Amino acid sequence: MALSSGDTSRESAMNLKRAFEQYVEHLAGAVGHADRRAPLADYCRGLLLPGERKSIEPMAARVAPRQVSATHQSLHHFVAQSAWEDAAVLGAVREYVLPRLTAERPIEAWIVDDTGFPKKGTHSVGVARQHCGERGKQDNCQVAVSLSVANEAASLPVAYQLYLPKTWAEDSERRARAGVPKELEFRTKPAIALAQIRAAKAAGVPTGVVLADAGYGQDGEFRAGLRALELAYVVGIQKPTTVWAPGTGPLPAKTWSGRGRRPRRLRRDAEHQPVSVEALARALPAEAWQQVGWREGTNSALSSRFAAVRVRPAHRDQLKSEPAPEEWLLIEWPAEDAEPFKYWLSTLAPETPLAELVRLGKLRWRIERDYQELKQELGLGHFEGRGWRGFHHHASLCIAAYGFLAAHRAAFSPGALRNALLGETPTVPAGFRPRGAAGAGRATCPRLDRHGASAAGARVAQASTRVPLLPAGRALSGRASWHLMTQ
Repeated sequence: MALSSGDTSRESAMNLKRAFEQYVEHLAGAVGHADRRAPLADYCRGLLLPGERKSIEPMAARVAPRQVSATHQSLHHFVAQSAWEDAAVLGAVREYVLPRLTAERPIEAWIVDDTGFPKKGTHSVGVARQHCGERGKQDNCQVAVSLSVANEAASLPVAYQLYLPKTWAEDSERRARAGVPKELEFRTKPAIALAQIRAAKAAGVPTGVVLADAGYGQDGEFRAGLRALELAYVVGIQKPTTVWAPGTGPLPAKTWSGRGRRPRRLRRDAEHQPVSVEALARALPAEAWQQVGWREGTNSALSSRFAAVRVRPAHRDQLKSEPAPEEWLLIEWPAEDAEPFKYWLSTLAPETPLAELVRLGKLRWRIERDYQELKQELGLGHFEGRGWRGFHHHASLCIAAYGFLAAHRAAFSPGALRNALLGETPTVPAGFRPRGAAGAGRATCPRLDRHGASAAGARVAQASTRVPLLPAGRALSGRASWHLMTQ
């Protein structure tokens, strides 16, 4: 007998609930003590449920409306104080999710990026006036560096670390208050990313072409580190970057006179000089440029004008004895623009077609979708604590929640996700306004029975309002919330 649509929906809901429980059990081994399993499940549920804030107090009200105070304490201890390892949790997420993401398509890229969280004050760990990507300018914020693995269909963050500015790294008092590990020293963002890449390779994560913007690609040591790891890359660079144009290069070392040390360093003279990538782009003939498309956008196919030539990076080669190997210089210059738009260096093979260079260079859009969903749907930036441990624990659990969605999008319909992801719909006390919500006072809503009541017909149950498990039809960039990352 064929199942009705209602029966099918209920079966899908049950399957999804079982999948979530199995996922939590899988992650539980990475958090250590058995008594951490319940707050692990509650925290992930709280992140997946809809709500204005994904900080601890409002999540406690959503997952346990009759025991808000106790649940709040449990979640706070679990995320801010428990000594479980973020790398172990992210490893467990990766073990569960990657086989599902790569069932039809292999990993193609490792994407390096960072994201900023605007903050007020000076006490939250790592907060400083620095470039904030979310604001597109210098601002008071925290910045975290991440590594994601991706193919055309999906992506997953596999490493995540707060960037600690020098002002923090060299301030022992602030470090102690925020619980920054004693062994942690100042590292630049490219150095953090390179360490994440080394760790991912050592862990056996399926490799891909490393993609990064100019904030990382401009760093010569970062590129050298990728070459040493034998990882191909397509990384952004800035227009003043110098290269040797096709057919040119540095002069060899001077002829040895027979006395003193034998000269080894490369040379330049008035006729042998590198050029900026912008100057090279402007000198290319018209036939070097081609219109290339790379994917379907929201409304139409995305395309632009590109050129690619083989060059040798010239950065500090006067200190070297051998010229740098040839790489691709990829340039984007839309026909309607007055100047070139973007530049990349790539160690992909010389026979790589232009269309493939462009496709991989543009695959960084996946990380933008990661952060969009992590921030807007899963509350990545909503952690209200100030410490190092809590900041990273919250982020790891956000990635865990994201991983569950990424692993099961293809298996469950949006209706199942909206209606029954975690079983019976929870209730939240009417009028509850968590601290930090718009229009909320400094204290928790006085009508909330924070300790709950066991008697039937208690005031909390009478004054509660049902909320959907997942946002139904709430728009995000013009799309339903659970249709994300389908391009």
